[in-house]
Amino acid sequence: MMRNTRTLFLFFALLLSPLVACGQAKNNTATATAGVSTQTVQFKSSLVGAELPYEVLLPPDYNLAASNAKRYPVLYLLHGLGGNPRSWFNLGVSEAASRYSLIVVLAEGRDSFYTDSASAPAEKFESYFVRELAPDVDRRFRTVASRDGRAVGGLSMGGYGALKFAIKYPEMFAVAASMSGAISSSSWQKPEDLPASLRSLLVKIFGAPDSPTHTSNDLFRLLAEMSPERRAQLPFLYFDCGTEDFLFESNRQFAALLNERKIKHEYRELPGSHEQKYWRRQLPEVFETIARELPAMNSRAAAAATTSR
Repeated sequence: MMRNTRTLFLFFALLLSPLVACGQAKNNTATATAGVSTQTVQFKSSLVGAELPYEVLLPPDYNLAASNAKRYPVLYLLHGLGGNPRSWFNLGVSEAASRYSLIVVLAEGRDSFYTDSASAPAEKFESYFVRELAPDVDRRFRTVASRDGRAVGGLSMGGYGALKFAIKYPEMFAVAASMSGAISSSSWQKPEDLPASLRSLLVKIFGAPDSPTHTSNDLFRLLAEMSPERRAQLPFLYFDCGTEDFLFESNRQFAALLNERKIKHEYRELPGSHEQKYWRRQLPEVFETIARELPAMNSRAAAAATTSR
């Protein structure tokens, strides 16, 4: 199994700057942009023991009387390291979402790598997402509360989280999407290979290289050891990466593993680096892929086409 220590080092050394700049939007309770309405949901997580507000974008027709009985597919978006749920607004998420009959949830993951920490018992961000956030969204909103109506996506750290959730919980998601994913986040073998500024964080989250938390969150290992029967249950995986991105090689290695294991996916290599300009350009492509591959949206589109004939 291929590992690229230099790529991983550059990821952790350089990742923070573009994402911190991306997370400066002010918090609002309710807004309306590009035809979608936005709500901030105040949520107290019992697993994390903290307030973890999340943002919800509702499609233009959600609050119309004619849509009272209508249910909508859901796309969960996971921010990157140093970001927050509202980071997505600076990347044009409202404009991208306005074209689709889709609820979009912008989740709070802090700098957790969407993982249940190996050493901090209260920092259960993977369990929070699966056991608290998704059920809360289904309770509050008119969702298609099944695998066929649920997708997850993210960028950088969030891209890793989205692919991880898809691989570990294929019964929950039909599609997963990653932009510039930090796919090798749990694939390092020596703590001393990590930059000193983030070494304590990563060891805190993933533990020692032979710890259960570390090995159970290594995407390369999970896929390499997965049975053919389990592989057949995986969601459709979409991911892209810029050819000038320092995460390019790990994304290419991941694509090679998917090809070797014959796992359904789409991988794109495009000009660009690890920056907001790239993510703004690619976010509409993520939405287009979700709309094409998510069964709840496919069946709805097919029904609409039949009705219009």
